[in-house]
Amino acid sequence: MSAISVGQAVVLGVVEGVTEFLPVSSTGHLKITEGLMDIPVDDKSVVGFSAVIQVGAIAAVLVYFFKDIKRIVSAWFRGLTDREERYHHDYKFAWWVIYATIPIVLVGLAAKPLIDGPLASLWVVAASLIVGSAVMWCADQMGRHKRGEDDTSFKDAMLVGCSQILALLFPGFSRSGATMSTALVLDLDRVAATRLSFFLGIPALTGAGIYELKDALGAGVGAAPLAVGTLVSFVVAYASIAWLLKFVAKHSFNAFVLYRIVIGVVLMGLLATGTLDS
Repeated sequence: MSAISVGQAVVLGVVEGVTEFLPVSSTGHLKITEGLMDIPVDDKSVVGFSAVIQVGAIAAVLVYFFKDIKRIVSAWFRGLTDREERYHHDYKFAWWVIYATIPIVLVGLAAKPLIDGPLASLWVVAASLIVGSAVMWCADQMGRHKRGEDDTSFKDAMLVGCSQILALLFPGFSRSGATMSTALVLDLDRVAATRLSFFLGIPALTGAGIYELKDALGAGVGAAPLAVGTLVSFVVAYASIAWLLKFVAKHSFNAFVLYRIVIGVVLMGLLATGTLDS
């Protein structure tokens, strides 16, 4: 019997799609939802399922930003043979995304036993939600929001890329939250910070999904729940991306900060009373 039913896959797909790119922690929300549905959060097949359905959200990014991605990838290929093309920002940006992904890959492989084990605890999720909220609020207050996407540099990409490690090690911190906060501290405006977070998430999340696919299929999750969860994640994530870009153009991240704190405190209460098993 599959560790996750098709009905549960739909719910988890919605949660993944809504939260993957919002700075509220998709991993944290997935673990909370799994706990409420009595799905073991530390089961290898469940961890694998969560990683695989992220590919649906990444596919939404690829479709939504297709023109941008096509421009950047085309510039990269042209730059491999054309010296003049290598001075263009798009060519450099493509390399920056590649370089900035290396740290999270290395840490992910080295720390996988911890990530799948002790760090998968819902207590870690709750604490990370709250601590990450403080980091996000400080970053939004400190940032001068004066630099646009065309002003990004190799240093920006590497620092923002490395910040993804925080979310990898501490589910609940939020990959989007960590990357956006780092970009804000570097004085990027909110839209540029959000778009940079999207682009840096493409290789990291796609790689994680492909890597975990064998565990999801081989350890108890059927092909049908995986397919359904991934498809639902794609549809919902596309709408979430469109909404988020409009929201950050006119608002601060304070609403996300408050939401994270509330969810973190509520989760701690549920764990402390035994309503949820950590």
